[in-house]
Amino acid sequence: MPLTKIQSRGITDGTIVNADINASAAIAGTKISGAGKVLQVVSTTKTSTFSTATTGSFVEVTGLNVNITPSSASSKIFISGIVAVGHSTSTAGLYLKVQRDSTDIGIGDASSSSIRSMAGTDVREYQTRQLSINFLDSPNTTSAINYKVLIQSPNATSHINNDGEADGTNHTQPISTITVMEIAA
Repeated sequence: MPLTKIQSRGITDGTIVNADINASAAIAGTKISGAGKVLQVVSTTKTSTFSTATTGSFVEVTGLNVNITPSSASSKIFISGIVAVGHSTSTAGLYLKVQRDSTDIGIGDASSSSIRSMAGTDVREYQTRQLSINFLDSPNTTSAINYKVLIQSPNATSHINNDGEADGTNHTQPISTITVMEIAA
């Protein structure tokens, strides 16, 4: 027998109307409150390639950055993304970091001469790897913030969205993306 009526002792008849439960009905932001609420999302995707020669220092990846202005100084900013990297050298290390304006965030502790980064990998000749970005930042501001991706390879030319080889059916040209979400604290 199909269920036709739900009885409840805590909900007054007529309190919930069809607009509250229709698939197309939106829930007003004012009805959702508290920590963990996503307040805004900003994202960018880089589909073009980018290359930088060996420099021994981090270089900003052109077009792989986002701007966000937090609505509250107590908000957290969750940064996520994926960056496709490649090399045209037999084996080379490649390192990635994210900066909030000009401040490094989410990097490893200093250790001898190791490169401090958020992520890193060894990339073989004419291969691509994907480096992940996942970090919860506490910027403590309501001013506009720029989050940007930087890369470094101490011994080879680094490529974004390319495996370092000429175009062809044996080569890939993926995408890279960065997304930031303001989270209520």
